[in-house]
Amino acid sequence: MFGGASRASEYMEEDTIGAPTSRRTAKPAEAEGGLPVLPPMPGQVDAPVETATAREAPEISPAPPAAVAAPARSDSTSILFGGAPTVLADAPASKPTSGWQGFLAKLGLSTKPRPQEVARREHAERQARFEEEVRRAVWTRAVSVLVANRKGGVGKTPASVLLSGTMAAIKGGSVAVIDAADDSGALRLRAEGTPRLGMGELVRDIAQIKTAGQLKGYTAPQTSFADVIGSAPERPRLSGEDVVNVSKVVDEFYSIRVMDSGNVYRAEAFQGAVSVTDVLVIPITNAGDAVIDALELLRQLRAAGGAPKKLADTAVILRMHDGRPESPVVGEEVERLLRDAGMNTLLDIPYDAHIAERGEITLGKLQPVTREAFVAAAAAVVRTLQDNVSND
Repeated sequence: MFGGASRASEYMEEDTIGAPTSRRTAKPAEAEGGLPVLPPMPGQVDAPVETATAREAPEISPAPPAAVAAPARSDSTSILFGGAPTVLADAPASKPTSGWQGFLAKLGLSTKPRPQEVARREHAERQARFEEEVRRAVWTRAVSVLVANRKGGVGKTPASVLLSGTMAAIKGGSVAVIDAADDSGALRLRAEGTPRLGMGELVRDIAQIKTAGQLKGYTAPQTSFADVIGSAPERPRLSGEDVVNVSKVVDEFYSIRVMDSGNVYRAEAFQGAVSVTDVLVIPITNAGDAVIDALELLRQLRAAGGAPKKLADTAVILRMHDGRPESPVVGEEVERLLRDAGMNTLLDIPYDAHIAERGEITLGKLQPVTREAFVAAAAAVVRTLQDNVSND
């Protein structure tokens, strides 16, 4: 169907819904510092990957509803647009609230709502439920999200900024997003502000950080209430220990940590990030190379076994529409490959000109439909966090 798709048969996993498949893998080797070592990429000269044999796979929760496309508008009641959350019990869906039918309803005259009115109320109620899920979610420790895909240009950094920003806007803060790429990533460039300090300086000073006020000095506060810890271009390469040490300090002062990763799965920084992650988010585009790289990430994590395998089995996929031409046939093939790989949560993020500008991203400048799609994505991530962390 597209270049490289024939390789996908190497990565197929049985669907785990209803009847989990038994799989067993050899215990992954550990690098210095106790971090799990992922199997080598195809073509590398590292030790050969052992073929996974049977072990019990965890049951995966049903997929949450995907974000429903809605026309861009300015009358949303979402708190992300300055409104109050919809009260679901205010009025039944059968009672119209707008237009001439709404006027007649206020006079006590019975009318049948138009399909558009029913769809509008159902959409508002669905968004309210998503926001409520995010707002009410709590844990007995800090939780973490890793945004990863080896393929560049699929929207990892925008997804990191906007997913963390959406959760922070709904929960009122306490969300940090950090640059966890081995070499300096683009997080500092896509976030708001021009901070003087960042990830490189935080790694250098990590032993001296004892208070929230000290840590705040290394962040770029966002209008969404999230805090970004980006990197200057000249910072040293991160090790796995660097990522783990920074994560421990960030977790002392934030309830949610989001990590924007690099493109090299076998880099120490990536392995360190995997070791301190609760939920994996994989951005893709509607293209063959993007999904093939996503499938390779899933394969490597599953081959590592243990916690990395659980991350793969419960991953949340965000399909980022970036404005480039898309083939419906390719889109269907992307969905099939992900479904065959056992992925149950796929959400679409619509094209947004503000993201496509490749400059600083401000949550409030997105189109309403894009922000609502990220609310749905945040709810899916929170739901997976609740499942993955509740039994710790």
